Amino acid sequence: MPDDETRPQTRTLTPAAPVDAPTKTPAAQTSQAPRTAVAADGASPWLLRLVVVGLVLTALNLRPAITSLGALLEEVRDGLHMSGSVAGVLTSVPPLCFAIFGIMAPRLARRFGPGAVVCAGMTAITAGLVIRPLVGGTAGFLAASALALMGIAVSNVLMPVIVKRWFPDRVGSMTGLYSMALALGTSLAAAVTVPMTSAMGGSWRLGLGVWAALSAVAILPWIPVVRDRRGAPAQQAAQQHGAPALKITRSRTAWALACFFGLQATAAYITMGWMPQIFRDAGVSAGTAGVLLAVTMAMGVPLAFVIPGVATRMKNQGAIVVLLGSCGLIGYAGLYLAPAGGAWAWAVLLGISNCSFPLALTMIGMRSRSGAGVVRLSAFAQSVGYLISIPGPLLIGVLYQHSGGWELPIALMAGLMVPQMAVGILAGRDRTIEDEC
Repeated sequence: MPDDETRPQTRTLTPAAPVDAPTKTPAAQTSQAPRTAVAADGASPWLLRLVVVGLVLTALNLRPAITSLGALLEEVRDGLHMSGSVAGVLTSVPPLCFAIFGIMAPRLARRFGPGAVVCAGMTAITAGLVIRPLVGGTAGFLAASALALMGIAVSNVLMPVIVKRWFPDRVGSMTGLYSMALALGTSLAAAVTVPMTSAMGGSWRLGLGVWAALSAVAILPWIPVVRDRRGAPAQQAAQQHGAPALKITRSRTAWALACFFGLQATAAYITMGWMPQIFRDAGVSAGTAGVLLAVTMAMGVPLAFVIPGVATRMKNQGAIVVLLGSCGLIGYAGLYLAPAGGAWAWAVLLGISNCSFPLALTMIGMRSRSGAGVVRLSAFAQSVGYLISIPGPLLIGVLYQHSGGWELPIALMAGLMVPQMAVGILAGRDRTIEDEC
């Protein structure tokens, strides 16, 4: 990424080697370099197209399990007799699962290949979404949700890895493509879950379970990729060539990126889990609250495609971090002062702020020179980041229940935006983890 290195000669490459080959900055890449990588890889054009389809369909399924629940949280709480604190635990389950299972992704990818792991992840999402509406108690609901979230977790970590492995010359554009698809799936689930539930008789169980159909479709394009056996993980080639392991915990940039990822995830999961309830408590109808959440998520559709491309053309991404954080602060101020009166404006501003997620993914790809480094950095930043984000949604639920309003929770959300901008500026500096490890 930011630093140029000489690529290995084509004759020495194995099918997995392009992932571990150091990559150049977009400006420094020549037209010959991408052709060399693809030719050495031996991937046919139709297989590359399948990977693109798989990336898009996978990204579409990385959030509906969460945002569909956020839209129906009140109905689920009533149906399962949850308290506000238990509901807060429920909204904290996604980052907990992402932290626990995300750290397993590199090891699973070394053993089975990233394509096979993502295929298994889509299968787990489908199974969890099918089982979740069928259980009758809170424990079973949490367990089924955890199964779906396990699939989401490993896929979250491996998306940047697959982009680096299959499209080393198009990291920015491919990251933007799947980030846009992720935002589209998020907003779609938020927008249509409530009206779709009403159309199916008002059962929240059907409203949540119907999303299993979309995840089942996402399994299909990965089957030929797995059979092709070209989804070998980045680490295999590095180990075969005796590449030294990065001691990533020594990197200040890795820690800054992990903290930035964790704080933006905290804001995102609080938004997805609680924002509809904030609007409903302010007098907004359930359907409109779901649409407002959809608007927030939909802002990521165009911006998730634009931001990675802009970020890869900048040596330092700190300015983007500050811009997005400022939108978040204004949005939270609006929620505090006039949640219903300016609801649409606050939804738009918080949607812009939530685009810190594709920016974080882009910086993961930029802060390492090699595919092997991206694997380790992606797992580290996302797993540590999601661990950091776990207390946020739970604390919001506890504050909401015991304060009887949203003033204290919203003040906490706004307060967390300040350290998010600070660590984001550090993570956006023009350096790589190899310089620090």
